[in-house]
Amino acid sequence: MTDRTLVRRIAERFREVNGDHPMTAADDAYVTGQFVALEALCASRCRDADEARRLMLAGLLPLPGYLRSDGTEMVPCDLFRLTEAAGGSDRLRAWFTGHWEDGERGEAEWRAYLSGQYVCLHSVTPAHIRRKDELATGIAGTLESAPADPSPEWRAALHARVDELDALEPAFTAYDRLRFGGPTSRDTCVDRPRVLFPAGGPGV
Repeated sequence: MTDRTLVRRIAERFREVNGDHPMTAADDAYVTGQFVALEALCASRCRDADEARRLMLAGLLPLPGYLRSDGTEMVPCDLFRLTEAAGGSDRLRAWFTGHWEDGERGEAEWRAYLSGQYVCLHSVTPAHIRRKDELATGIAGTLESAPADPSPEWRAALHARVDELDALEPAFTAYDRLRFGGPTSRDTCVDRPRVLFPAGGPGV
């Protein structure tokens, strides 16, 4: 039987991290299509959902990416992938942070990972986190230094980065713009450059 106290504590922690923003019907539909209910995932993997909640509260597993409007905890289908790769929840932190040479950066990324807010990736792995950051930084820098009359080669290089980032990121939903306090990385680093510099066309 589900421990309702653990469910309540997860909801409280989630709102501490993300703020208390409403989920619309469109948000719910998006999340249901992209994520899976924690209870259902654990049942399919022969795992105990309450134990997963305890690990979340202990900082050994990421919080849910979303709480649907009915309170359902929605998580990525590969929630346990990194724990398994690390050889267990007690080894996950060292395994995860070890992917960054800078220890402080690794710890910062670990905290971000535990927040559950890496909903900006189809699959959350250290390699994908690092590549997303590289691409977003590169795209932002390219836009800042954009020439007045971009050459076809310049456009091709920009769109190669944009397309790669596009493949890593899901669509996001309106709720994300509320909890993150503004546009998402897809808005600024995928949609915006495609509008400003259409492939093969003049800048707008």
